[in-house]
Amino acid sequence: MKILIPSAKELNLSVKNKPFQALSPETKAIVAAFSDLSLAEIQKAYKIKEDLAAKVQAQWQALQKLNAQTYPAYLLLDGLMYRQFNKESYNQEESQYIRDFLAITSALYGVIPADTPIAPYRLDFQTKGKVQGKSLRKFWQPYFDQAIKNDEIILSLLSSEFEEVFSKDLQQNFYQCVFMEEKEGKRKIHSTISKKARGIMVKELISHQIQSIDDVRKLTFDGFSLQKNESTDKRLVFVKRV
Repeated sequence: MKILIPSAKELNLSVKNKPFQALSPETKAIVAAFSDLSLAEIQKAYKIKEDLAAKVQAQWQALQKLNAQTYPAYLLLDGLMYRQFNKESYNQEESQYIRDFLAITSALYGVIPADTPIAPYRLDFQTKGKVQGKSLRKFWQPYFDQAIKNDEIILSLLSSEFEEVFSKDLQQNFYQCVFMEEKEGKRKIHSTISKKARGIMVKELISHQIQSIDDVRKLTFDGFSLQKNESTDKRLVFVKRV
C-alpha cells in the first residue's frame, strides 16, 4: 500500500537539517526555469507582494547554487495536516513505516518518500510558469504516474490539485477518503475539516502500522468513523458527529 499526501506551504525551519541531497533531473529543470525569473516575474507568477517574492527568489537561488539547507520533508512541511503527525519522536518501526508507505506529492520534487531531505521552497500547481515548454502539471504527469504504477493499493489523501496531476486511468484506482462533520442532522465538509482529519488519519496509520484498506475502514479517530452505507469500494466516507 502507498499513502499519498500533498505538500504544504507552511514550513518549520526549527527541525534538524540534513546534508544536501542531489536533485533529480526533473527537479533541476524546474529550478533552472524558476531561478532565472526576475523579482517582478516572480511576483506575477505567484501573485504575491515584493517582500515575499524576494524570499521566494532567495530560495530558488539557494537551490540553484546547491547550498540550500535541507530537512526531512514531513518534518519541514508544517501545514494543518502535517501538524497532526509530524513529530520527531517516532520509534524505529514507525519511522520505517513512514519511509516505506507514506509518499509526499510535490510540485518541485515529484512523488517522494515522506522522509526525503528537501529544501524550503514555495511552489504549487497553481503557480504560473513553464518547464521545458509545459505547465507544471503536464511536466510532472508521466513521472507521477511512474512513481505509483507498480503499487497495487493507493490510498489518496490528496487534494484535487495534486490528485489531478496523475492520469485519469490511475486516478480511477485510488481509494479516496471523504471527511464530514455532522451537527444537528446536517453534514458539512470543508478544507479545514479535511486537512485536520487527513493528518490525524496519517498518525493512526503510522501508529497502527496499517497496510490494508480493510484495516483503514476499521479506523476510528477523533470522533470519525466509516459510514458503510454511504461508502463505496473506492470512496470511504468518514463522519464525525459534534
